[in-house]
Amino acid sequence: MTAFRTEHDSMGDVQVPAQAYYGAQTQRAVENFPVSGWPLRTEMIRAMGLVKWAAGVANRDLGKLTGTGKNPLNETQVTAMLNAAREVAAGQFDAQFPVDVFQTGSGTSSNMNVNEVISNRAIELVGGDRFDQKKPIHPNDHVNMGQSTNDTFPTAIHVAVAMSIHAKLIPALARFADVLRDKAQRWDKIIKIGRTHLADATPLRLGQEFGGFARQLELSVGRAQQALQAVLELPVGGTAVGSGINTHPEFGRRTCEALAQESGIEFIEAVNHFEGNAQRDGLVESHGQLRVIATTLFNVANNIRWLGSGPRCGFYEIMLPDRQPGSSIMPGKVNPVMCESLMQVAARVIGNDQTVAFSGATGGQFQLNIMMPVMGHATLESVALLAQGTTAFIDLCAIEMEANVEACEASVEKSLAMVTSLNPYVGYEKAAALAKEAFKSGKTIRQLCLDNNILPADQLATALDPWSMTEPQA
Repeated sequence: MTAFRTEHDSMGDVQVPAQAYYGAQTQRAVENFPVSGWPLRTEMIRAMGLVKWAAGVANRDLGKLTGTGKNPLNETQVTAMLNAAREVAAGQFDAQFPVDVFQTGSGTSSNMNVNEVISNRAIELVGGDRFDQKKPIHPNDHVNMGQSTNDTFPTAIHVAVAMSIHAKLIPALARFADVLRDKAQRWDKIIKIGRTHLADATPLRLGQEFGGFARQLELSVGRAQQALQAVLELPVGGTAVGSGINTHPEFGRRTCEALAQESGIEFIEAVNHFEGNAQRDGLVESHGQLRVIATTLFNVANNIRWLGSGPRCGFYEIMLPDRQPGSSIMPGKVNPVMCESLMQVAARVIGNDQTVAFSGATGGQFQLNIMMPVMGHATLESVALLAQGTTAFIDLCAIEMEANVEACEASVEKSLAMVTSLNPYVGYEKAAALAKEAFKSGKTIRQLCLDNNILPADQLATALDPWSMTEPQA
């Protein structure tokens, strides 16, 4: 049986797992929110540790922790507190954060969770008893000094989102753009038929088609950078309602500077703390960019899926790598599984955007948005899914896909859209009649024109040169 210890908070005694680093308020939250079984994402836990470290640095440098207030710390205790926060930021205590995502809307339960873990670990680091109820390094008085959940929890969300975009999403999207650009260059001489409305259109080069995909990913990199920019302002320093009660006037700025220096990301103090505390518009904007990225990835993956369809009864202009058997009943069938996986990722992110937008619009009343935990969770999930889904698609599909030159070129000559280049010679209406006749007779446009002497042979050869149709002509 699990052993327990008795912890105390302002509401009384609570039974806490004996070896847990968290305390009474965390345990109350565990009991109050048995909802999803989803704890906070590790990116969020580690960002909270980093925010607590930066806040501690600011309070140390301002002389607040060792000052003349209630229960001042000595330098050894301050160092232990900062080191404990760094350990949380490094992921050493992820298992000590059991509170469900669907909790109090401000994130107070998780803020106290991190305060308690850092407090108890810091006491342990100075050789004390982390189960000491007197808490010589106190979760509220010291770890949470100059802070409120209302400013530090959204600060941690912004930090986690920005760091995840910077470290994971932008590199993945940039790499995908590079891979597609390389394919575009390698396949620039391969002529194929274009398609609009899923119907035959004029020719283009396979390299041009993939150059379009590459540009979509280049734009996605820019959108990811905009998503990061949208969360650079941090609410820390606003405390409960934005007024900065119980904190030093320089605390917010100093905390942001420490976070910026540590992360390499240009975090700044909120221009207006009442806006910074109350609204999560920046997070809504950030996720809006993620939604656009998701639509791009869905489109590119779906186009590649179509181009790889077949192998005998589809387009099969692209040969995708075989990854796994595709059917439990049809032997030899292989499906475009990596395309489908990335498309599902995109669908999830688009759904998450609805959650974030709805929460931003309806969850902010007066000085606080009470939907922050789910907004943070959804955004961090989206960043991770986009980054990991893109990376898997690159490694297991995009790099190894090859052009089927024969299939690409075979479709060009038999396309009725070849007649488009005859418009300057015979006019639109006659060209349309030729297309209908060619379809009815089963002949190619070239054969039909030769049989009926529509143009001299040399002129017809120039007009129906598929390469010339792939770029403007003077």
